[in-house]
Amino acid sequence: MAHREQRVTPLELFFDLVFVYAITQVTLLMSDDPTWEGIARGMLVLAALWWAWTGYAWLTNSLEPEEGLVRAGVFGAMAAMLVLALAVPGVFGANAVLFGAAYLAVRLLHLALYALAGKRDPDLLEAVVRFTPSATIAPILILAAAFFDGAAQAAFWLVALAVDYLGALRGRGQGWSVAPAHFAERHGLIIIIALGESIIAIGVGAAGEALTAGVVTAAVLAIVVIAALWWTYFDVYAVLAQQQLARTSGATRARIARDIYSYLHLPMVAGIVLFALGLKKTVEEFDEPLATVPAVALCAGLSLYFLTHVIMRFRIVHLVRGTTTDRPSWIGPGRLVAGLAMLAVIPAALEVSALTALALATGVCCALVVWDLMRYREHRVEVRQARP
Repeated sequence: MAHREQRVTPLELFFDLVFVYAITQVTLLMSDDPTWEGIARGMLVLAALWWAWTGYAWLTNSLEPEEGLVRAGVFGAMAAMLVLALAVPGVFGANAVLFGAAYLAVRLLHLALYALAGKRDPDLLEAVVRFTPSATIAPILILAAAFFDGAAQAAFWLVALAVDYLGALRGRGQGWSVAPAHFAERHGLIIIIALGESIIAIGVGAAGEALTAGVVTAAVLAIVVIAALWWTYFDVYAVLAQQQLARTSGATRARIARDIYSYLHLPMVAGIVLFALGLKKTVEEFDEPLATVPAVALCAGLSLYFLTHVIMRFRIVHLVRGTTTDRPSWIGPGRLVAGLAMLAVIPAALEVSALTALALATGVCCALVVWDLMRYREHRVEVRQARP
């Protein structure tokens, strides 16, 4: 089957608008309950939403989303996704059944569209058949969780997510097709969407506040951090990931796409969402120390983002070893040090003002960008010049 190397279509961007709203709702869910339990619930919901979204990212690599019947199916999935996004604030309470039913609809429409794509590709159809049990059982378990509460409800969610994420390991990538440029662009855009959530958090935190020097300073520092997050991913890492995806083929390419994009982009998005939560509280209370949960979210979110880069690069090295002589080399210690440094900032963030804590985080992020520019100057030029 010929891979379609094209830009992300307007319909895919239109679909992603609903996912943007869903991410915003997850941040709202955690912000309304800034406790460890609230954070855990938010991460469970984000993991479920992510798996639904990434399934459609794979789908549009296998069939033309602008075709009439497919377009209708995507619109149907958008409607269901909007309903479940609306239900997120009450996902573990009054809206649990509504969320579960809408989530099941999103996943069943996904399978139906994949079955349509599989009619023209027997290998893909076989892969879809392997994928169907986990893709059906998991949303049914989330719907079943709506009829329980407390620990039992959480257990249903955990089992459902385990079934989903482990189910994708079956077949070791056989039968799946991936268009590298399109797939990388789609996931890059979703990182931008997540960064946009951080910008929204600045506005929400500043809403109703007088624009004092402290609020403006917090907003400026926040945008510097967000710019650094953009830089550390898009300057080289996103390009390298796409290059390695393009230089492999078949099942190896599918495994790289699964591990690097479907699995490891989730903790990156989760890190950004956690940072957004801490950022909102920072702008609201810039002159006071952050409470424990927002302080940890602010720093640990950034740490998770950077440490995921480290894991992503080592995973690429492992997957391409033996399939190409072009071994990726951008694995320096910068992101590891930055990730650990952000964890080390947590105790200070609990004692100093929120604005000072944000300034410390900004310093770590800027130091990482400077390190990349100085230490890997020639290599980054080579990588960017070889951009596929």
